[in-house]
Amino acid sequence: MSFLKALCISFAIYSKIPVPHFEWSEKEMRFQLIFFPWVGAVIGALLVLWKNICDWLPIGDIPYVLIAVAIPLLVTGGFHVDGYMDTMDALRSYKTKEEKLEILKDPHIGAFSVIMLAVAGLIFSAAISGMDRSLVISFAGAFFLSRSLSGTAVIVFPPAKKDGMLRTFSDSSGKDKSSIVLIVLLIEAAAGAAFMIIMNILAGLLMVLAALAVFLYYRYKSLKEFGGITGDTAGFFVTVSEIAMAVAAWAASLLTV
Repeated sequence: MSFLKALCISFAIYSKIPVPHFEWSEKEMRFQLIFFPWVGAVIGALLVLWKNICDWLPIGDIPYVLIAVAIPLLVTGGFHVDGYMDTMDALRSYKTKEEKLEILKDPHIGAFSVIMLAVAGLIFSAAISGMDRSLVISFAGAFFLSRSLSGTAVIVFPPAKKDGMLRTFSDSSGKDKSSIVLIVLLIEAAAGAAFMIIMNILAGLLMVLAALAVFLYYRYKSLKEFGGITGDTAGFFVTVSEIAMAVAAWAASLLTV
């Protein structure tokens, strides 16, 4: 029952999918990160379903791409994109570390976040448009892998602040690197990577490499600019890693032409 509650907590936090409401206890909070990647599994499944529908019906390329790009936003309510935009505002401010952390907490958005969101959306749309059905199936695993790695980072990367949602999740999961939460997240990451490679060897390998490259960049950039990770930078990672994997899949399609 605790794991079922942890599943509901994870979907309540990271998605707009309706789940039962109940009082959250520390016991369930400790395991909610384990189910974070499964929000990505739902997104991937919906993307594949939408691709199949568009292959069966004369819907057209533009409606397919636009709705495909909208699916992650509709499922998550833009949860991670919000963090991406806040992080881009902070990074483009070129201010001190402390001032950047304050910018992350500012509910207002700046010009840079809007510009970078537009750039991200255009790149993601272009990459999605270049994927055939087999690539879409392989890419569907990217949403699972990105969240597995993001959850891993919550446990193994230092937090930038002593408070906030991410710090709460980090403390509740524990910092012991042999903890069950970390082990399961690593298994989930390996399973997501394996799925992507099995579905399409070249695209899968390129996407996994892209995800790992962004993961290392995320650690470097977060420590350098903020002194650690925050909930906003976690959203930044999920967003950027998924775009990078989409581009990698697109590149694979060009290499096999």
